[in-house]
Amino acid sequence: MLDLAERLGMPASGFNGSLDFLRLNEIHIVDMLPEILLMIRCVIAEETFTYRRKPINVAKKGLLFSFQNIISDSSYHNENSHDEKFLPTQPHVRITPFHLESEVVFPKGFAISQITILIELDFLKRFIGKDQEAFGYLFNDEKTLLIEEFMSPEIADLVSEIANFPILGTLSEAYYKLKSLELLYLLFKNLSKREHFIHQSLRSNEIAGLYRVRDAISSSLEQPLTQGDLIKISGINVLKLRKLFRQVFGKGIYEYSQYLRMQEAARLLREKHLSVSEAGYQLGFTNLSYFGRLFEQHFGMKPKKWSEKQKLKEN
Repeated sequence: MLDLAERLGMPASGFNGSLDFLRLNEIHIVDMLPEILLMIRCVIAEETFTYRRKPINVAKKGLLFSFQNIISDSSYHNENSHDEKFLPTQPHVRITPFHLESEVVFPKGFAISQITILIELDFLKRFIGKDQEAFGYLFNDEKTLLIEEFMSPEIADLVSEIANFPILGTLSEAYYKLKSLELLYLLFKNLSKREHFIHQSLRSNEIAGLYRVRDAISSSLEQPLTQGDLIKISGINVLKLRKLFRQVFGKGIYEYSQYLRMQEAARLLREKHLSVSEAGYQLGFTNLSYFGRLFEQHFGMKPKKWSEKQKLKEN
């Protein structure tokens, strides 16, 4: 296991005792190399910690797909009298090449179900088939890429299914291979809706700047940041910041912020049982009619009707 962890870019020495903070509910590795490797882990962190994933050497050329479903662990927060304001990040999928180091974050008091798929490039090309040209930016070895996509409900459901019901014994590899390919199919279906443009190679300082902006947006939903704030946080000029942000996250900065605000509005209505006006005002909307229209654009119905529908589901 330690040897495999080293090859996956996660040497034990890199944790420096941080593993003591992890409640490891599940870890399962399905090795189908040289084509594909699947790692399933379900964890809760007692304290927030990060580590840097080193370059991966299980195959010469490949991509890492990390499907991360993250939810607040209510029992933990109740025990510790801590009520989070916002999720540290939304459920998402991140795509990186094997050679790129990346930061992995375990936030305090959140349950993380993570499916990591390592896939060899030629196998991925065969899987995509004649449509691989539309995703050519994933196969350009000369550029450093990083792609992050919000996790759709159907992807989140599939991640939970795989993580919560480990299949062992006869035909288990067949099950996991099929489920891995199903996850990739759903992801590529979503990626196909992205705007097409020429991708730029990313430098490490640009990646760090983009994630500082993403994190600042996530923690300032009630008061969106100004253009000057974003430039200062990222250290990138505004034109390049806008282009690279859309390249990585698939949305413009404003669109990304509004998506997060609507996700938080839905959480406030569903979990905190706030009224529509309370949720709108808490997120900085002074015009509740605009808030209602924006919510309807994201969820297909007015917030009051959506909230009533959620209450009926609970009952």
